[in-house]
Amino acid sequence: MPELPEVEVVRAGLAPHLLGRTIKQVRVLHPRAVRRHLLGAEDFANALAGRTFAEPRRRGKYLWFPFEQGPALLAHLGMSGQLLVDGESPHARVIFDLDDGSRLVFADQRTFGGMWLASGRAPVPEEISHIAPDLFEIADLEPLAARMATGGRAVKRLLLDQTVVSGIGNIYADEALWLAKTHYLAPAETLGQTGMLAVLRAAREVMAQALSAGGTSFDALYVNAAGEPGYFGRELAVYGREGQPCRRCAAAIVREPFMGRSSFRCPSCQAIG
Repeated sequence: MPELPEVEVVRAGLAPHLLGRTIKQVRVLHPRAVRRHLLGAEDFANALAGRTFAEPRRRGKYLWFPFEQGPALLAHLGMSGQLLVDGESPHARVIFDLDDGSRLVFADQRTFGGMWLASGRAPVPEEISHIAPDLFEIADLEPLAARMATGGRAVKRLLLDQTVVSGIGNIYADEALWLAKTHYLAPAETLGQTGMLAVLRAAREVMAQALSAGGTSFDALYVNAAGEPGYFGRELAVYGREGQPCRRCAAAIVREPFMGRSSFRCPSCQAIG
C-alpha cells in the first residue's frame, strides 16, 4: 500500500495540473470506486460538475482536493489506486473531464481504494480528522517522542498507528528501525524519549530520501501522476531483502511475522534487549 512518500509524490504531481481547473463532467465507470459516497455514483458525479480545484492536500496516506466552492473531494489509493493526468488505464474507475481539455483518471486494479465527498468544509475534513499529523508537519519531534515513550507498546506498532503519527507503513517503519538500530518489538518505554526521538528522526530521513527518488515501486501498481514508477526500492536497506547482506554489517537480513505481515531486520544491528 502506498505510504507517505508515494502519496505525496502523487499530490505534488497533480497540483500544477489541477489548481484552478474546473470539472466539466465526471464519469463513474465502476460504482465500487465511490462506494463511500453514500448517495451513490450519480449524485457523486452531479455534485462535482462545475467545481474548481484549489491546491491538492494530503493527510498521512489520504489525499483531499479542496474546491473554491463546496466540500472537498477525498481519495485513498488503497493497494493499487492511481491518479493519472491524461493517462490511459484498463482499470480506470472514475474520469474527471476538465475545462482545459485534460482529464484526471482514477484507476484501481484491485478496487480497494476509493473517492468520496467530505461532509463539510473544515480545514481538515472530518472524515480524516482522526489521522495524526505526519513527521514533515511536526517541526519539533521531541514532544511526540516523549508521548510515544510512555507506554509498553512495541515501537513498530506505534509507528504504524495512524492516530499517533501518520504516513508510515510497513516499508518505512522497517527502514527507519534499521537506520536507528532498533528492534521492531522493543517496548517504547524501554527506548525512552531519546530512543524514540532517534527512531522518528530516522523515519523522517528515510521518507525524505524516498520522496527525492519518487517513492518505492515494486510493480506497476504504484506510479506517479505521469504514470512513472519510483526508484527508492533500489536503496532499501532491509525491506524485501531477506537473506541478503546487511548494508552496514553484512549479516543476513531476516524476515519475521508481525501483525499479519512481515518485518525485516538485521539480526546483528537490531538485536533486542
